[in-house]
Amino acid sequence: MDAFLVSTGVVALGEIGDKTQLLAMMLAARYHRPGLICLGVLIATLANHALAGLAGQLAAQLLDPDILRWVLGISFLLMAGWLLVPDKFDEEPRPMRGLGVLTATITLFFLAEMGDKTQIATVALAARYESLVAVVGGSTLGMMLANVPAVYFGARAADRLPARLVHGVAAALFAALGCATLLNAADWV
Repeated sequence: MDAFLVSTGVVALGEIGDKTQLLAMMLAARYHRPGLICLGVLIATLANHALAGLAGQLAAQLLDPDILRWVLGISFLLMAGWLLVPDKFDEEPRPMRGLGVLTATITLFFLAEMGDKTQIATVALAARYESLVAVVGGSTLGMMLANVPAVYFGARAADRLPARLVHGVAAALFAALGCATLLNAADWV
């Protein structure tokens, strides 16, 4: 039970203000399908954290954290630039079919969690506790506790906020994350 509760708490707290919360709000604002987005977050998190748990301390040995920081920093900056590119669907979003929203959410969340602090926390917790199921279950619950409210907030805010403003703020946040990550990577060199 300790492994489950500690994993839930560590991941829920670590996820507050994380890029995946921003991703959850953006997906909800764009697609207006909060139920499918929450399901996608759940599936992606289970898959990602199960892999992280199975990897345990081995992942820490296989991945060079310095290179990972540079890749993540550059990725954040690219995402910021991409968000600023005008899109035909920004002002009049077309609803996607259910499978499209679900697939997009699973893919984006799985990739966003790669090398993220909550994934690394899951690796460390799996190395610390013997129960892989408790760690993965707890870390997944922590992700859901942090991201489900973000999905529903994003879905409600989408009707009240102009898409360009949302994209501008999101781009600025991704740019800040990218710069912070690259500065952190530069400190390790």
